[in-house]
Amino acid sequence: MIRKRIRLTGAVQGVGFRPFIYRLARDLGLNGWVLNDASGVQIEVEGEGPAIRKFIELIPVRKPAMAHIESLEHKALRPVGYTKFEIRMSLGREERTVQVIPDIATCGECLSEMNTKGERRYRYPFTNCTNCGPRYTIIEKLPYDRPSTTMSGFTMCPDCKREYEAPEDRRFHAQPIACPVCGPRVTLTDAKGRKVAERDDALIQSAKKVGEGLILAMKGLGGFLLICDARNLATVKRLRAKKYREEKPFAVMFPTLEEIKEHCEVAPQEQELLLSPQSPIVLVKKRGKGGIAENVAPSNPFLGVMLPYAPLHHLLMDELGFPVVATSGNKTDDPIAIDNDEALQRLGGVADFFLMHDRPILRRVDDSVVRVVGGQTMMLRRARGYAPKPVPFANPDGIHVLGLGGHLKNTIGFSQGNNIFVSQHVGDLEAYEALQSFNEILASLKDLYEFSPDTVAVDLHPGYISTKVGEDMVQSGSKGAPDLQRVQHHHAHIASCMCDNGVDGPVLGVSWDGVGYGTDGVAWGSEFLVSTFNDFERLAHFLPFRLVGGEQAARRPSRSALGTLYQTFGDDILSDRLSEVPAISCFDRNELVTLRDCLKTGFNSPLVCGMGRLFDAVSSIIGVRQECSFEGQAAMELEFEAYRGTKGSRALAYEYEIRSGKPAVVDWRPIMRGIVSDHFARVKRSTISLKFHQTLANIIREIADNANMNRIVLSGGVFQNALLTSLVGKAFKGSLMKVYMHKSLPPNDGGISVGQVAIALARSR
Repeated sequence: MIRKRIRLTGAVQGVGFRPFIYRLARDLGLNGWVLNDASGVQIEVEGEGPAIRKFIELIPVRKPAMAHIESLEHKALRPVGYTKFEIRMSLGREERTVQVIPDIATCGECLSEMNTKGERRYRYPFTNCTNCGPRYTIIEKLPYDRPSTTMSGFTMCPDCKREYEAPEDRRFHAQPIACPVCGPRVTLTDAKGRKVAERDDALIQSAKKVGEGLILAMKGLGGFLLICDARNLATVKRLRAKKYREEKPFAVMFPTLEEIKEHCEVAPQEQELLLSPQSPIVLVKKRGKGGIAENVAPSNPFLGVMLPYAPLHHLLMDELGFPVVATSGNKTDDPIAIDNDEALQRLGGVADFFLMHDRPILRRVDDSVVRVVGGQTMMLRRARGYAPKPVPFANPDGIHVLGLGGHLKNTIGFSQGNNIFVSQHVGDLEAYEALQSFNEILASLKDLYEFSPDTVAVDLHPGYISTKVGEDMVQSGSKGAPDLQRVQHHHAHIASCMCDNGVDGPVLGVSWDGVGYGTDGVAWGSEFLVSTFNDFERLAHFLPFRLVGGEQAARRPSRSALGTLYQTFGDDILSDRLSEVPAISCFDRNELVTLRDCLKTGFNSPLVCGMGRLFDAVSSIIGVRQECSFEGQAAMELEFEAYRGTKGSRALAYEYEIRSGKPAVVDWRPIMRGIVSDHFARVKRSTISLKFHQTLANIIREIADNANMNRIVLSGGVFQNALLTSLVGKAFKGSLMKVYMHKSLPPNDGGISVGQVAIALARSR
């Protein structure tokens, strides 16, 4: 007889791990115990040596599907004579390093129960088990047990308690366990909060309202969704007006995968994502078939699609039988609503009816958005299903670093153990409500992990709200206030992609986005950085140009175009020859003269070299987009235009010049001359756009060749562009250079909090 203590870390709570260990020990005739603690799972087993060796061998082989084991350690102890195997009360005394499981889409067994007459959970909208259901949105503290969740207010009925305590049942220690007798319930109200229907009738009436062309606010896993008939042009138009979302695409929830395939081209990897436990929104190509209203995703060849992922969704979609718009329950730039009263107050002027329930949501979590690029999943918005899953990063000294992210697409990152945990998508910190949500999520994470930072890492930009929050934390004057680390924006981008791929430096980092504050005070954004985690050297960048009107130009691509055209052609922008260029013809003569003078003197026209603004300029010059209603619209539509072009090659590109120096400068003016020349020659916009994309890929390849670097890292919002990313991959095909792109972290600013933490940790060594 021997006894062994086993410790497991990783994603081992909230996935049925203790019940799995219980059954495995019993099957092998072993006695002892298992419990959750703040860092993972502890086990003691006692029995014959071969059985214990088999037990340890089978843990990683037979573990629950959603579990992820980071480490498995064991040591021998003297036998004590255990007479049974049991699940013990959890411990929470150590540093909290256990991984909190994200919310998981409804499993097939629960769906079967919900759809089977006679089952006690037939048509019950909160059916779950250890393989599915809410986790991150309901957990209050670690370790993960029912009293530590928002289900603590629901007392289990005898039937649920029997399942919860039965080792053979898949609901054995399923913390959110519930049924119609003892669990949460749904209610349908009007926009004033007056009750219309309850329980199953509420679902039936909700479907009827949506079918009549009305807008429904539905409380889901991580907050409210706004739902309407995706086939109804007038209803979608009304939702856009009420949500203040003019053109930005809406996501569509389909009842079945087969219906998605009727409307869209779905590749095998995209299908796998749609059916995965994470169940994200997936960007797929439209088939061009009618049925979905054009204003759901106007002028867009792609559609963001998803399948029902919560029991309430399944039941509603079964009633409806047609696709619906399913967009975040908020007005543009506000955080998603999670509380019933909050939803009525904030969305009362948007939705006609509210399908609510009484299970509290602790954390606001939007739907995740992904796309497949070159056979690899690219995360665009990391939230439900993925957050707060960490990124591994060695931290031998156990330093606690908090990264507060950027100003747009904000996330929060922090180091705990040998991991960097990253929050769900917070959003743009423009509005007061968004800042409230940022502070709420920050406080929630600090409470959940009992996290107290030694260092706070912030963006170099002095005007970012997240930077100011970090400065206030450091300057609070309290005893033990953390240190402050300022991290350059594009260095953080590259570090985040290095973390995402487990790559150490040095690498050639290509970081392209709209703007980011440079070490010289100029707005960077077309960076080639030789990077390690600790430091970087600016190897090259694109030629800066003046952006007349500053930040407001982000909504007016014609302003970016005017800056590039003035730098290319000078006062000729006032000539009759160039007056036919769409970017110039959209200004009247007097305005054009005034803006030219601003560019000449530099008045209210800061220097920028952001690649995002260069995309805006090209989009405007060839007449794709002059005004934007959401960030990145012009660049996105330029990408779509290129997809319509003929198949490109490296030869189909514009001329450019790379001026040697430290840093080298890519002179894009030959590109602009070529684009204007093609425009006058009536070359198709799709061909011009494709040539522009190919030119950028060629530039990256040439700079990499000159730098003699064999590892290339792509990051920044511009690399959300699937076409550009694919062309860069093709440009390096057959070479010895390895190109890394983002996988589990977004290339946009949603990833830089992780980069900030990694850089601060590296500097501390």
